[in-house]
Amino acid sequence: MKLDFVDEVNEYNDQVIRLYDFDKTEAEKLRKAIQENLIEKKISLDLSTLAFIEPVNCRLILHLAEEDEGILTMDNKLFFCDLTVDGYRNMVRLIEPYCLKNMRSFQPLYDLDTQIDFLLAPFGS
Repeated sequence: MKLDFVDEVNEYNDQVIRLYDFDKTEAEKLRKAIQENLIEKKISLDLSTLAFIEPVNCRLILHLAEEDEGILTMDNKLFFCDLTVDGYRNMVRLIEPYCLKNMRSFQPLYDLDTQIDFLLAPFGS
């Protein structure tokens, strides 16, 4: 599984953090890491520290927050995803189908009106 930042993906200058190039085994590891760290233990999770994730051009740290704010950055290298426990529960639900079988479709991991989207894309490159 690879993690990268894509700048200016459309005419509105939207940006995307992608988790891509993975199979159902890695999707399950991601789901489990989010479930255990953020939902159960209520601690932050730096995705670049997970052995199965290869950071390409950025780091993403998942944080618990009082409100769902989405992904924020100051420098386009280090990103923070600030969501509530319910926001991460929803993310886990969105990842689950990718744990059951290898899928080709992509999936936004939250539905917030922010500059930076978070995308699960199994076959992205």
